[in-house]
Amino acid sequence: MAQRLIGFTSLWDLVQQRAADTPDARFVIDENGRTLTFAEYRDACLPVAAALHERGVGEGDVVSWQLPTWIEAMVLVGALARLGAVQNPILPIYREREVGFVVRQAGAKLLIVPGEWRAFNFTSMAQGIAAVAGLEVLTLNRGDSLTGDVSALPPVPAGGEPFEPGVRHDGPLRWLFYTSGTTADPKGARHTDNTVAASGYAMVDSFDLVPEDRNGLVFPFTHIGGIGWLFSGLMAGSSHVIVEGFIPDQTIPVLERERVTIAGAGTAFHLAYLTAQRAAPDRKLFPETRVFVGGGAAKPPQLHYEVKEELGGIGISSGYGLTECPIVSIAYVDATDEQLANTEGRLGLGVEVKVVALDGTIAARGEEGELRVRGPNLCLGYTDPELDVEGFDEDGYFRSGDLGIVREDDHVLITGRLKDVIIRKGENISAKEVEDLLFTHPKVADAAVIGLPDAASGERACAIVVAADPADPPTLPELFEFCKTDGLMVQKIPEQLEIVDVLPRNPTGKVLKHELRKVYAD
Repeated sequence: MAQRLIGFTSLWDLVQQRAADTPDARFVIDENGRTLTFAEYRDACLPVAAALHERGVGEGDVVSWQLPTWIEAMVLVGALARLGAVQNPILPIYREREVGFVVRQAGAKLLIVPGEWRAFNFTSMAQGIAAVAGLEVLTLNRGDSLTGDVSALPPVPAGGEPFEPGVRHDGPLRWLFYTSGTTADPKGARHTDNTVAASGYAMVDSFDLVPEDRNGLVFPFTHIGGIGWLFSGLMAGSSHVIVEGFIPDQTIPVLERERVTIAGAGTAFHLAYLTAQRAAPDRKLFPETRVFVGGGAAKPPQLHYEVKEELGGIGISSGYGLTECPIVSIAYVDATDEQLANTEGRLGLGVEVKVVALDGTIAARGEEGELRVRGPNLCLGYTDPELDVEGFDEDGYFRSGDLGIVREDDHVLITGRLKDVIIRKGENISAKEVEDLLFTHPKVADAAVIGLPDAASGERACAIVVAADPADPPTLPELFEFCKTDGLMVQKIPEQLEIVDVLPRNPTGKVLKHELRKVYAD
């Protein structure tokens, strides 16, 4: 029986401990049925580490890598951890402008990319960047193997202080995670193995992960949440079911085949699961799934009840966090339906939150304000230190930019973004409040509310809706009466309605409202 591992000093130390504890247990399986046990994972990392060492990669060197969610990517992470390199995972959706900015600012020595994937030539892009940035490029495709002389590997680099749940421990810089950069250049958050492990342990603890669990890892492994899940599986001894990209018609059968017990990973994914389940009412798609993990984007409360009733398990267990401070809060498996539906879980071990009202005063429990956070999961700061001035307050709390409430039961309610408050004739409108209500309308499958410039009122609320039945979309008068009947202030009811086939979302499911504003601002 696997034990829950803590006390490791680095990711590589954790890999070794898990391989020693449960060597023959499954670590990962992909959509094509390729598998690795924990011992095989450790052993696969070593020749890759040796090959990279022969290329001159050593402790503290920055290696940027932009790979799909492949077994090869997971092995690469272990190999770089063995060398003590600083890893810079880059989302596969990034292109020349973003990747070039990231590798230059990060000071990358090596950029690892796939050759051609999803009709895009990553090698050609990387070589163009390398010609300007002065770094090496390595192409690594699915099925490729890097092999070096394991006996020539240098000693294992020293780690940090042993990991301890809920306790802030320092350690060497090991990760550079960049935010999406949807409105400006990406921001690089500097993390240690301990800060990322803190988020991983939060999932182990909240979901009560056990070796028998099979987690469906369906969002990009390069996201900080993907690396957090790597730590989670190693700590708990549970396994991952991975797919290189989320395509519902292809991904859901894989999750069915592997009988996942943990399914993620946010609103967009849950909506896809519900659509598939409703198309197959005579059987349960995921009969062994006990938790549907939420995060990365706002969750309409009604969605929890629909998932619980139609898909099963406890419903949606949401978490809230940021690249700079992953998993500030997370819902535990013993939470009530009210807590699961209406909140993003309870504060994590050792996490501190200061709620600052819009007038700058400290808000009490139950009062709304900007959430400022610190704890064992908080990054060391930004790659560009000038960003730390605005990013952190005088007490070392990170300014999240999110509006929320910390309730008396320590559960966190996200009410919107500081920049997502629509100000109409001086009246503050929470976009999320309106979105949650619209989601309950029978003709609405998905919804986003944005503020658009208005000469008369300053801003007007615009609802962008995906119709449940494209042949019978809701009308603006219908939505007006629905919102009014439910008690929403007339001033908050959307004045404009746009019907779309799908809402633009990033890989973690967050609606890209800046794109919607560009389209509808005129």
